[in-house]
Amino acid sequence: MVLPLSSNEKSERGQQKLQINVLVLGAGHVGKSALTVRFLTRRFIGEYGDIETVYTHNVTVDGREICFNIWDSLYSQNSKGTSHASEQQMCWADGFIFVYSICDRASFNVARQQVQRLRQVKGGRAPALIVGNKRDLRHRRAVSGEEGRLLALASRCGFLEVSAAETYHGVLVAFHQLLGLVRESKAAAKKAAGLRGIVRSVSAVFGKRRAE
Repeated sequence: MVLPLSSNEKSERGQQKLQINVLVLGAGHVGKSALTVRFLTRRFIGEYGDIETVYTHNVTVDGREICFNIWDSLYSQNSKGTSHASEQQMCWADGFIFVYSICDRASFNVARQQVQRLRQVKGGRAPALIVGNKRDLRHRRAVSGEEGRLLALASRCGFLEVSAAETYHGVLVAFHQLLGLVRESKAAAKKAAGLRGIVRSVSAVFGKRRAE
């Protein structure tokens, strides 16, 4: 497993890199690894073993250097027949990608359960994207695009259908869309922290005046 880089690492130009930790979740055989490797290398590789890996990938987006740390997770069911991200994974990740196959209804149900678990644990603030993979196999579709969009709307997630096998562009759009959600979340958290600091400062001033 590759450990994530320090958030203080700087680019060659001296600008601090934006670190984004992405957790990729979903049932088995839905294309999680294919999706991840397509983003990393632009190549499609269809067969993978049962290996859980964290990849590091540096890109430039809108003139800013971004370091993606991508945790390609394994699917394993617990005694209740469900599979959720671990506490360690939940704490580590800045953003989440839930992958299902549009040809497999059961994988869509797994994604639904995992999204619901995320919202129970981290609320609606955690940036997340639901991705319906294997769009190139539309003739075998078992989950409609509308169902995917409705799940995303209900769970406050982004949504895309892609084909990791067919094209790199859709996969690139997915990771960049999640990047946008993470940036928005970080900016909102920073703003909220600033407002809390102002409130504390004002409260301290008025508290001091009352004491005088």
